[in-house]
Amino acid sequence: MLSFLAMKKSSQRAIHFKEMKVHRLLEVAEDYTELIADLIRGQGKARVCDLARELGISHVSVLKTIRRLIRDGYVVKSSQQLIELTLKGNEMAAFSKRKHLVLSEFLLKLGVPEHIAATDVEGIEHYISSATLGAIEAHMKKWDGKDF
Repeated sequence: MLSFLAMKKSSQRAIHFKEMKVHRLLEVAEDYTELIADLIRGQGKARVCDLARELGISHVSVLKTIRRLIRDGYVVKSSQQLIELTLKGNEMAAFSKRKHLVLSEFLLKLGVPEHIAATDVEGIEHYISSATLGAIEAHMKKWDGKDF
């Protein structure tokens, strides 16, 4: 039989596990909304073929994900088959971009080589909380103009 402390520790693990599961579900939505926003900003439109090319995956995979993003209220498809972000999708894209930029700058300022920082940011950005991101931003403001 589990002791009270073992049960409490186990329930804490369950809380963290559930939080990480939610983060994993949002990871794809963040990647897609950020990429869609970048494509619209860069070329004026986002299409399934553009997403497939940029992500290096099949059109079928992109279509499946777009259907989920439509269902969840992040994107809509126009009659011309263009993919557009909803307000919810734009908010997610903007927050994802902010995380990406802050973390990239932070890792580079720490001396992490650019190619490694670029890879690390792709994972870290999906699992960082708003509180931690804010703390990093505040810390970076203190460091501005100073050597680490």
